[in-house]
Amino acid sequence: VILKGNRKVRSLDWSVVRSWDNKELSLKVDAGSLQPHSRADTELWLARQILDKQIVDMDGRRVVRVNDLQLSQVEGSTLVIGVDIGSRGLARRVGLEGLGRRITAALGLDWPQKLISWEAVDPVKTDVSSVKLRIAHTKLAKLHPADIADIVNELSPDDRSAVFAALDDEKAADTLEEIDEPQMQASILERLDVERASDILEAMAPDEVADLLADMPRERAQQLLQKMEEDEAGDVEELLAYREDTAGGLMTTEYVAVLHTLTAAEAIERLRELEPDAESVYYVYVTDEEEHLLGVLSLRDLIVAKPETKIRDFMIKNVISVGLDAGPREVAAVTSKYNLLAVPVVDEHNRIHGIVTVDDVMERVMPARAGGRRRRIF
Repeated sequence: VILKGNRKVRSLDWSVVRSWDNKELSLKVDAGSLQPHSRADTELWLARQILDKQIVDMDGRRVVRVNDLQLSQVEGSTLVIGVDIGSRGLARRVGLEGLGRRITAALGLDWPQKLISWEAVDPVKTDVSSVKLRIAHTKLAKLHPADIADIVNELSPDDRSAVFAALDDEKAADTLEEIDEPQMQASILERLDVERASDILEAMAPDEVADLLADMPRERAQQLLQKMEEDEAGDVEELLAYREDTAGGLMTTEYVAVLHTLTAAEAIERLRELEPDAESVYYVYVTDEEEHLLGVLSLRDLIVAKPETKIRDFMIKNVISVGLDAGPREVAAVTSKYNLLAVPVVDEHNRIHGIVTVDDVMERVMPARAGGRRRRIF
């Protein structure tokens, strides 16, 4: 318990509390014997940091406001066992719960308490009044990125930064990709230091990074590109050179390609080395040493082939592809006509530059996404 008075802040162990209610705290010791309070990194001030603040309800995967706290005696200790997020908790705080109960009873209405177990609570903000707390959002970090994104959408900019500070690079990258608002994505990155932001970008798909940087100030975008690893930055810069309403702007440079001279066994070993994301292995593309697109095959074709068989001997040679300048509707028409999950993008010399996945092109041609933003050329 923290006591404030006479411009001093003192602390006492709960064991010296004789009794307490909403108006008074009675002690078993003389108040003069209390020691000045030195705050520990792991402490949370309930009144200052929890009451009337936003918290994450881990069970409901949502952001809620705390109107009251539920305390209980457990084996001689007083513990926080829950928070009240309903109107009844707020009425109790201002001394109107009794009146509210009489009114709802007279109207024949139920007025339940809306309680959340403390075990299901994760405080959003870990930096209050310039005091840095070492409280890891371990429960929050275990949620699916889509759920974290929904929570982040409801938070203030400062609270969003607190959440992302608690996530590792991979989870932060996945969460950022799940956020639908480009301006919010950019705002989150701009609040992080350049080193941390670039680490997150390196864990994202290049096409997602290109879209994100297009919504940031040029100077900040350049800083982030310069901090990224050279290979990742190069992929992003290539995408930024294309208009977003072209196949070049829609494509991702994350795809799987193998040389036509490899055997099936060697190609499988190459896949193990690459460890590609699931989205990028819809198809395995076959090229020569200069990246000319020669063929395509499915993972099934690769797995069932005899290990010593050369790729060029069983690949599909007539590859359906689109040009770098192809429009979204043309790409969508090709994927629909040939029932493709992804289509390769080639230049005038038939060199492969990337692939456009069916979900990316459908997002572009949907009415809600019509007239998408134009990328700057860096």
